[in-house]
Amino acid sequence: MRTRILPINAVDDNTLWNNLINGDEKSFSLLFERYYSDLVNYGNSLSPYAEKVQDCIQDVFTDIWVYRNSLQESVVVKAYLLSSVRKRIARLYERDHIFRKTASTDAIAFLLEFSVENELLDDDYAAKEKVTYLNKLLNELPARQKEALYLRYHQGLSVEQIAEMLDVNYQSASNLLHRGLLTLRKEWKGSFALITLLFSSSL
Repeated sequence: MRTRILPINAVDDNTLWNNLINGDEKSFSLLFERYYSDLVNYGNSLSPYAEKVQDCIQDVFTDIWVYRNSLQESVVVKAYLLSSVRKRIARLYERDHIFRKTASTDAIAFLLEFSVENELLDDDYAAKEKVTYLNKLLNELPARQKEALYLRYHQGLSVEQIAEMLDVNYQSASNLLHRGLLTLRKEWKGSFALITLLFSSSL
């Protein structure tokens, strides 16, 4: 009987993670394939040097495999990987003296221009024009607010996970999200319900 090979999305993150800890190379490879694109996109939002970003991601996965026996079994894998890449890029900045030596990642600027989706508006040109304007407002937000919104609505992270990634407390992370949405609501000329709908469709 031939062994049935499950598609990559059929196995949940926790199973792959725990298999990885137990030395399963296939699970390690599946997690790499599952999240590589997200990690590249996020890494490129923090550094303009694409090759260095890819090196950082490779280093993160190398460390995960080498030190797998010391990894915690109970983690949110996506949040862990995004946070690890962010920290690795921060260390790269420190090493290259791009900003003063510090353990904090506060000085990393969020560079990515990202947009809410508009697939729901294919037949409505006026609505598309409004979405274009919304995206302009979104990318004019302060970097930390924009990064918090990106992590929440594009990567689906919780407020707690965002706080941990940005090295702030829960209230500060919540405030970043709130202030970002408040600015959009203040400047937005259309219905705020549309903002909620479009952001929700990104999750």
